[in-house]
Amino acid sequence: MELAYIPSPSRGVWNLGPIPLRAYAFCIIIGVFVAVWLGNRRWIARGGRAGTVADIAVWAVPFGLVGGRLYHVITDYELYFSAGRDWVDAFKVWEGGLGIWGAIALGAVGAWIGCRRRGIPLPAYADAIAPGIALAQAIGRWGNWFNQELYGRETHVPWALHITSSEGGRVPGYYHPTFLYESLWCIGVALLVIWADRRFRLGHGRAFALYVAAYCVGRGWIEYMRVDDAHHILGLRLNDWTAMIVFLLAVTYIVVSAKKRPGREAVVEPGASDGPAEDASGAEADSAEADGAEADAKADTEVGDKAEDKAEPDAVEAKDEPESAKKS
Repeated sequence: MELAYIPSPSRGVWNLGPIPLRAYAFCIIIGVFVAVWLGNRRWIARGGRAGTVADIAVWAVPFGLVGGRLYHVITDYELYFSAGRDWVDAFKVWEGGLGIWGAIALGAVGAWIGCRRRGIPLPAYADAIAPGIALAQAIGRWGNWFNQELYGRETHVPWALHITSSEGGRVPGYYHPTFLYESLWCIGVALLVIWADRRFRLGHGRAFALYVAAYCVGRGWIEYMRVDDAHHILGLRLNDWTAMIVFLLAVTYIVVSAKKRPGREAVVEPGASDGPAEDASGAEADSAEADGAEADAKADTEVGDKAEDKAEPDAVEAKDEPESAKKS
């Protein structure tokens, strides 16, 4: 008898009349709102306009959803196009199945379109929303909990996930809650990026690259624990290989970018402001210093003028003295 475990929800769909309310979809929607909210705050802190992150998200989110679904369908095509399967199920996103790799890749295309329309550098935008994306993933993973999917190997640890459904080949039992592991890992990634960004003033896409690299580390060991069907290459799951390759690309980008473009962008959104708050404070200090220097220069000029005015009569008197002596 198990004394402690994580129970699975009895259902993941509630019907409001003819309208099904799916927990998986709600988790994704809540995650998107959190990402936009946090991204907006970070964007404003960097000197951008309020609302810009949401405007660009209108492009990035739909592209990301399509990309995530495409990656899942392509890498697990046998679930939809093999004998006895219905290809129409490939469009049923609400049943689960979004690949983060495809979501980020195609979502970046959508963000690039939105940034280009507003004259904003994509790397700066990516840096602002990076922690928000990690938090969105942390929230979205709870949709897998409602669907009783993407769990790990059998275990008897106190935090084991109790799977009760037998649909889709599931075997009821107690398994590693990999959805929970990844959710907690993503929260840690978000905190790491926020700290590193403040500590090292990351710019030109390096905060986003740090998010990608850190996520890949966690995804690698979590993916290794999962038992759902997946393609294997040389004994490793496809997503493990993807995580390793993307990790190397992200680290390479951080190193190369730091050498070629150190520091952070001075202006992230043309016409929004003169720069981030800290830069504005520095500008005010420089302005005050310049005003002080100007005042000192003015004072020196006034003193010099007074000295010159005083010296001029003395010079005239000194000039006249020899003539008076000659006459006498």
